[in-house]
Amino acid sequence: MTKTNFVFLDVLTRIAELKIDQLFNGMGINYKINCFLKRESLKFMKTAVIQLNATKDKSKNIEKAIDLVRQAITQRAEFILLPEVFNFRGKLVSGVSENIPGETIRPLMVLAKENNVFILAGSIYEKIKEDTKFYNTSVLINNQGNIAAKYRKNHLFDAVLGGKKILESKQFSPGRRIVFADIKGFRAGLSICYDLRFSEMYRKYALGGAHLMCVPAAFIQETGRDHWEVLLRARAIENVCYVLAPNQMGKDNRGIVSYGHSMIIDPWGKILARASGTKEGVIYANLDKKFLKEKRMVLGRARNNEKK
Repeated sequence: MTKTNFVFLDVLTRIAELKIDQLFNGMGINYKINCFLKRESLKFMKTAVIQLNATKDKSKNIEKAIDLVRQAITQRAEFILLPEVFNFRGKLVSGVSENIPGETIRPLMVLAKENNVFILAGSIYEKIKEDTKFYNTSVLINNQGNIAAKYRKNHLFDAVLGGKKILESKQFSPGRRIVFADIKGFRAGLSICYDLRFSEMYRKYALGGAHLMCVPAAFIQETGRDHWEVLLRARAIENVCYVLAPNQMGKDNRGIVSYGHSMIIDPWGKILARASGTKEGVIYANLDKKFLKEKRMVLGRARNNEKK
């Protein structure tokens, strides 16, 4: 490049800088502050994880979920998560499954839009056209009140525990793909309950740039006592990600008891918040993207195909 070209480029740069200064001066200091605050807000997020005991009364379950979401909103949570099958738990009856959006999701869409929050409807029974089975589907609603993502449970839980058969494959069809979602500057990987035992799924999320993993569950007491915390912390540690895990608690009308102990875990495996095993309620924690990046640097950035 000639000297004349360098001079011309320098003149253009100075003109551009002058125009930008004039633009900001015209908009005032408040605009600059707002821009700064918006950038900073994308580095932090207050999350709320809801624990409840869903029954066979679908209408009451939806009411309870809405009340707990509202409670989280009063505490200024920005991302609120409900557990798996939060709108119905027990022996299947008619009217449980629904299209999306339907009677369960629509009121949550309204709440999300009115309060500028993201809501993960842990999972519901999604109808499948011309099929007697359902999908176990997690629905992410964004802060505009729109459905941003749907994830259908990939791994179905078939087991015999304490003489009781749990055969999800009899009533559900499995999903076939993983699903990413963007939540206020954080990239999330969606999953449900039994998926937690399949570490390769979460590795795909980490390599796809996930900052956090969502694990809504109805994890049962028999296995939860020994495995729930261990598996959640393992998924956080091995992928250097936050893990948000809302769980059901209490007994359903089949006599199956869910373990409770919903958790929020940081990328170093530390439990930031934990619910009890016997009470419904909401737990809270702040996610910090700077902390996440620091921990990834300690173990080597190559462990995650991190998206900026």
